[in-house]
Amino acid sequence: MRNQLLTGFMAVLMGLSGAAQAKVSAEEAERLGNELTPVGAVKSGNASGVIPAWSGGLSEPPANWRPGEIEVDPYPQDEPLFVISKANLHLYRDRLTDGHIRMLEQYSPEFVMPVYQTRRSAAFPDHVYDKYKENAVSAELLSNGNGVRDTIMTSPFPIPRTGLEVIWNHILRYRGEEIAFRSASATPQTNGAYNEVVNNYDYFIAYSRQGANLAEIDNKIFYLKTDTVAPSSLAGTITLVHETLDQVRSPRLAWRYDAGSRRLRRSPNLAYETDLPNSSSLRAVDQKDMYNGAPNQYEWELKGRREIYVPYNAYQLHDGDVRPDDIIRPQHINQELARYELHRVWVVEATRRVGISHIYDRRVFYVDEDSWQVLATEEYDENGELWRVSEAHNINFYSEPVFWTTMEMTYDLKAERYYIDGLDNGYPAYDFNPGFRGDQFSASAARRDARR
Repeated sequence: MRNQLLTGFMAVLMGLSGAAQAKVSAEEAERLGNELTPVGAVKSGNASGVIPAWSGGLSEPPANWRPGEIEVDPYPQDEPLFVISKANLHLYRDRLTDGHIRMLEQYSPEFVMPVYQTRRSAAFPDHVYDKYKENAVSAELLSNGNGVRDTIMTSPFPIPRTGLEVIWNHILRYRGEEIAFRSASATPQTNGAYNEVVNNYDYFIAYSRQGANLAEIDNKIFYLKTDTVAPSSLAGTITLVHETLDQVRSPRLAWRYDAGSRRLRRSPNLAYETDLPNSSSLRAVDQKDMYNGAPNQYEWELKGRREIYVPYNAYQLHDGDVRPDDIIRPQHINQELARYELHRVWVVEATRRVGISHIYDRRVFYVDEDSWQVLATEEYDENGELWRVSEAHNINFYSEPVFWTTMEMTYDLKAERYYIDGLDNGYPAYDFNPGFRGDQFSASAARRDARR
């Protein structure tokens, strides 16, 4: 890490062993909603005024948006303040991730970073803000670090002391109670040619439902069912996932129905470094949603906070009139549609534990202080070389105030190809109230759905 780290909390533990981490005192928790925002970010702006004070985020939708519609850009008047390229990289190096520096150098002159006015748009429902303060005084890591206790609904540690607590804040951040949407993924060739894989996604997030408690949710974070609708060779494929809270004690449960064999089978290896399905081996399973699963393969270190340029308010990429052909380019996306802003992020470094096998020896995570969403990552190989760079382009949704990814991509610097997910352009808006029931996500229910 370079020495531009801002003053922040340093890690008091780097490993996963030892006693459970202490919750904060009631006095410390009172900082939430005062000098800290309800989610634990610094409420004030930065010294230069480029980062403004948080004033509630985008809690109300724009006047020209109607329920059921795709989110419109709340900042249509914004123009880039400047554009970072390889030619002027030296002016901005201190506020860039190592991954973005490498992208600017390797893919010049096409890869550039348009920088816009900073908008602290992240907003959540009031009942979620209330839970942050409750979690702050009750939540603890389990002794092995692979789970949490006495927490519910959203991130457990709004005043974190360790890198592991920050990662759990990302894993358990609030994304709504249930969501249904359709989107596509692709793995473009070096010449930009691509084929889409289109899926329907149904989420039932047990951990985040109002009134839920840890005993009732039976160690589950969420249930996810995906149904592939294109291409025809994959149509009818169903994947069912039960995401568990402590995946070492109770591993993730996954099933896959293949239309060709007409059988629903368990998928015991859908975790860690396993290739993400339909990613052409450009992304691991634990990179979905930027990071997921049990954190037991790494030592986690909290490096502090930095002010850096990160993807944010990606309403142009999410636009209903934009199509994948407008986004996908050889080697990287169309950067004219990307938006970067200066934000404060927590920096967490993960180092592979001795004796553990994983394709990534070291990983660096840049986590938004306003939402606990991982915004960018770097993945290093066993020789210490930067191998892959990942981005999450996010928006604040309107029908449910939720700050979440609209598009993710992992850039493979060796293959000079990338995996892109979240091509939801041209499809209906996300439905945050589809009316799901938990029993719709059982293996028997998936089997019945497959036979229809």
